[in-house]
Amino acid sequence: QMAMVTINEERCKGCGLCVRICPKKIMQLSETKLNSKGYHPAEVTDMEACIACAACARTCPDVVIQVEK
Repeated sequence: QMAMVTINEERCKGCGLCVRICPKKIMQLSETKLNSKGYHPAEVTDMEACIACAACARTCPDVVIQVEK
């Protein structure tokens, strides 16, 4: 069963902590999307590679990332 990462893009402020901490290097700040506050929200580039370690969710200062197995 694949992991599922849900990111509240509206509340993401593009700090990039999740990008830096991801052991699989599959998080990035969107190059195409902007939220209403003008930030590039985080996104997962390869959901199949996600191991559901939830490091991204734990490091997020605004608690906008949910990880489910």
